[in-house]
Amino acid sequence: MLAAAALGGLVGVTGAGGGLEKGLQDLRFQLRSRPASGELHIIEIDARSMAAIARWPWPRRNYAQAIDRLTQAGVAGIAFDVDFSARSNPEDDRRFADALARAGGGVVLPTLRQAAGSGSAEFLDALPIPELRAHSMAAAVSILPDRDGLVRAAPIGIVTTGVPRPSLSAMLAGRAGAVGRDFSIDYAIRADTIPRHSFIDISDGRFDPRAIAGKRVLIGATAVEMGDRYAVPRYGVIPGVVIQALAAETLMIGVPVDAGWVLPLIVALLLALLLPCARRTGTLIATAALLPAAIFAISVAAEMLQVGFMIVPALAALAAVTVATGAMLTAATLRTRRLTDEATGLRNRHALLAHAGDARVTIAVALFADYDKLLSALGDLGGAEAIGRVRDRIALLAGNPEIFRVDDRVLAWVAPDDPEQTFILYEQLRRVMMAPVEVGGRRADVALTVGVAHGDAAGVVLAHAALAAAQARDTGEGFHHHIQSEADAVAQEMSLLGELDQAIAAGEIEVVYQPKLNLATKRIASVEALVRWRHPTRGFLRPDLFIPLAERNDRIAGLTLHVTAQTLAALTVWGAAGHLIGGAVNISAKLLTDRAFLADLAALIGGSGLDAGRLTLEVTESAAMSDPAGAADALRALKALGVRISMDDYGTGQSTLTYLKQLPLDELKLDRSFVQFAHQNRSDAVLVRSTVELAHDLGLTVVAEGVEDAACLAYLASIGCDLAQGYLISKPIGAEALATLLDTPLDLAA
Repeated sequence: MLAAAALGGLVGVTGAGGGLEKGLQDLRFQLRSRPASGELHIIEIDARSMAAIARWPWPRRNYAQAIDRLTQAGVAGIAFDVDFSARSNPEDDRRFADALARAGGGVVLPTLRQAAGSGSAEFLDALPIPELRAHSMAAAVSILPDRDGLVRAAPIGIVTTGVPRPSLSAMLAGRAGAVGRDFSIDYAIRADTIPRHSFIDISDGRFDPRAIAGKRVLIGATAVEMGDRYAVPRYGVIPGVVIQALAAETLMIGVPVDAGWVLPLIVALLLALLLPCARRTGTLIATAALLPAAIFAISVAAEMLQVGFMIVPALAALAAVTVATGAMLTAATLRTRRLTDEATGLRNRHALLAHAGDARVTIAVALFADYDKLLSALGDLGGAEAIGRVRDRIALLAGNPEIFRVDDRVLAWVAPDDPEQTFILYEQLRRVMMAPVEVGGRRADVALTVGVAHGDAAGVVLAHAALAAAQARDTGEGFHHHIQSEADAVAQEMSLLGELDQAIAAGEIEVVYQPKLNLATKRIASVEALVRWRHPTRGFLRPDLFIPLAERNDRIAGLTLHVTAQTLAALTVWGAAGHLIGGAVNISAKLLTDRAFLADLAALIGGSGLDAGRLTLEVTESAAMSDPAGAADALRALKALGVRISMDDYGTGQSTLTYLKQLPLDELKLDRSFVQFAHQNRSDAVLVRSTVELAHDLGLTVVAEGVEDAACLAYLASIGCDLAQGYLISKPIGAEALATLLDTPLDLAA
């Protein structure tokens, strides 16, 4: 821990990891994205204004006219980001000065300090000409980019010509201008939401005075030809006047405090005390992933309170503790690993591979088809004893070879190179297993499937035999002999499967969102998250090509957590923009009883900072009805997370009123096969209407899928259906496109 603290301190003192710090800051800006206050408006010296006046510098009578127009409109304050340090013709200077006087002397004009030359330590100050200073206030507009050329901070006050002056942003925000103090500009403020008006429209009086009455206005150049542009985080290159406006918007909320890196490092070291408590690799990985997310989430929350932290030193300390803990855990695992399965006393996979050696070998595998039920009935100890009893039966029938437990639900042995003889053994075993296994006075039926494979490498042969046993279980044949063509197909599947995790990390797995329309309010109330894979070499891959593969190979949890994380992030962004809608994620039946997944999901939801009730988990009717009692328990565990539960594809399974009452549901989704023609087909209409009434009687929300025309939508609204989803409303679209859709009124009338 001391070494981790030292590493974090070293990173903090030296500033190492600055690039990562800046990247994390940009991410925080995105997550906290919010609109401007609307209290500050920009009057743009834009291309249209430049074309209208057709000369530069402009005659200052134009500025005078603009000041008079703005004053008459009742603005709360006027500031310029335009250099008036040089004289123009006397008449125009007089007109401008008179307009400043008529405005009451409250107009803010800029002063600026700049280096005398490249690499020079001398600075030159520029002030407005004396006639203009007499009836105005001065504020500093100097902008100093960081070493990488990006403008991240602005001063609160600057000394020019020996006089301390507030910065332009401080003056606009009404903050005292403390000289020598800089503050971080909050680029979470969406620059495109700052109201803008063309200068020529203001000067010519072509604007609605009510739009700017009581507002503060900032006049400056946005035309590209003016060249007053700077690189900033998040937005790239933007005009200096927009930077000044964003800085003022930042100060309107409060003066940001740069709290440094020490406090996050202390918090990280305290949280890191949890890492050595991990006794398993999976727990360590989950904790190691959660703790940096927690530090990051704290930094996001702190920025909402105008407090900025550097967190890379804290992350470096967490990484050091994680690596050290991982090394110790790995060493402990290696020390405790044995060639014997701890639960049953049988020798394990490593022992089998050593026993088989390097020669060609035939391996047979017996797979417990109902292993989970066996454990449920007998418990861990009873299950281990039952496995021992089954091992005895196999050994007796197979001529007493050594039987290895190579996986929780898999026994294996070296068999003769005679598939027919192994099949005969299976038939004998099948008959013998018709007699229940008795453990501790309890009897349990055990179903086995057998697979056999032959080859040179024992590890590969064992894998092929296990796949053959799984195929025998899935097809119901009971016995399967692995052949090479199946190995080739499996290799292709595994290639795709091996790329799945990398695809998630590389951003190839995209999450799109299909809106759900509230039929009462005519507004989008929720979205369903759907996944797409744009493979770099294979092109677009349909979900049905990789989701079942992920389910079969225990990768669906990671994929589901990725989709959930993306959805929670999108909900956060939409919520920050004022759209407090819900989001739904599909949950595989395999995950309903996965405790590790539930723990990871709970951590993900908790770390998001969102109300869990904005997340809906959709479970298909067939998954819920395959084991209603088990599904009810699993769904209650999900419900305990605070999320909403939806039954998807309702109407395609075997649901009954009794089952619906048992399940802790919040929502029913009517399958598209019943919805699409409900407005035309009487039998579909009766089914849909009665289901809506039944669901409402049970206190459930009803979502109709597959709505593709306005007549169907109108029918659903007429029978009181709550939500509608389908191409009529929108195809699945990306998060940014959906944000635009949320801001756009929907006209879906027939």
